[in-house]
Amino acid sequence: MASQDDTLDFLADLIAKARRAGADAADAVFVEGASISHARRLGKLEKLERAEGQDLGLRVFVGRQQAIVSSSDRAPAAIAELVARAVAMARVAPPDPHAGLADASEIAREIPDLDLLDPVEPSAEALVERARAAEDAALAVAGITNSEGAEAGWSRTRVALAASNGFAAAYARSNHSVSVSVIAGEGTGMQRDYDYASVIHGADLEDPAHVGRRAAERTLARLAPRKAETCKVPVIFDPRVSASFVGHLASAINGAAVARGTSFLKNAMGQRILPAGTTVVDDPFRPRGLASKPVDGEGIAPHRREIVADGVLTTWFLDLRASRQLGLRSTGHASRGTTSPPSPSPTNLHLAPGHISPAAMIREVGRGLYVNEFIGMGVNGVTGDYSRGCSGFWIENGELAYPVSEITIAGNLKAMFLTLTPADDLVFRHGTNAPTLRIDGLTIAGR
Repeated sequence: MASQDDTLDFLADLIAKARRAGADAADAVFVEGASISHARRLGKLEKLERAEGQDLGLRVFVGRQQAIVSSSDRAPAAIAELVARAVAMARVAPPDPHAGLADASEIAREIPDLDLLDPVEPSAEALVERARAAEDAALAVAGITNSEGAEAGWSRTRVALAASNGFAAAYARSNHSVSVSVIAGEGTGMQRDYDYASVIHGADLEDPAHVGRRAAERTLARLAPRKAETCKVPVIFDPRVSASFVGHLASAINGAAVARGTSFLKNAMGQRILPAGTTVVDDPFRPRGLASKPVDGEGIAPHRREIVADGVLTTWFLDLRASRQLGLRSTGHASRGTTSPPSPSPTNLHLAPGHISPAAMIREVGRGLYVNEFIGMGVNGVTGDYSRGCSGFWIENGELAYPVSEITIAGNLKAMFLTLTPADDLVFRHGTNAPTLRIDGLTIAGR
């Protein structure tokens, strides 16, 4: 990989070329990455690959008209063509009154070190061993009859961004992961489940054998499922699926959707959308966080924010365009690639834990449904109507009684949000996280 200074010098030169070609303003992003991936099944190698690549995106403005072009070729002739094409496209693009770079007063002046890059690149042999340990541990559990395979991977990505408003910065991140999926039972009674782990630094990666054993235990627990009766009961959502509700919230408060009027929470600013005492936090500065970033995609400094405080919605996720449409200021949530304009998105987003254990929550429910897997997607972002297939366990007499499958749960997210109760078991395993959640009054469609 080229040095950070060399890349930023290259982007500065590219922007200068665009200005000389007729652009009033411009920014450019360069993404460079490398990855290794390994897959195996039943002890046999299925894949061992290394990939490296780079991509360049140039955005130019002619007045309020903008265009974006991208290329993986940094040769002088290719760069000249890239610049000429971008400016020509911008001149014929429709004007966008909300488009434009950040003012110089808005751009980030410091880039914090969030410890996002593991300097150690694992060997192919190390990845093979991680996948082997996960699959072998799963297959060693009595009752596991087959494997869908195990995978281990590593990646390193470096992002550099520069703009004609004076912003220039670069940062890098890495990722280590391991996953395994296994099968229990025979014939029509077969069931499958999985587990995985993903971290920034290899030293933080969970023992792959633990991942494998957990995948096996989850698979065995699914054997001999029944169908639940159609009813309306409390539903408890395992952390594997509960984070999806935080994701639905993030989509509903995305400034672009709010500005278009296509969100069921478009008029909810300053209103209670979750129960009193409930907090949702977005934290871009979590050290080694899977969704951490020191600066947003438009060069604006992000901040840790309580998106929902004491159940009340406090802000939208805003980039520059959405903030201008809504008459607000960017919240530093712009995300971007090399081929499209920036758009708002969260960073490390989580629902804060409550004060009840999952076991106590199950006992308190008495009779209901425990969901640990979703099937398909049925969420209407405009109305909040919610309907999803799922599987899990039936709760009877305050205990997980037996596995259930082929169930659909339905409700409306506005009402569901207001009745949710978080447990105390929050663990940061993903970019978006939530503890075990209880939501009352959902309709269960079964037999």
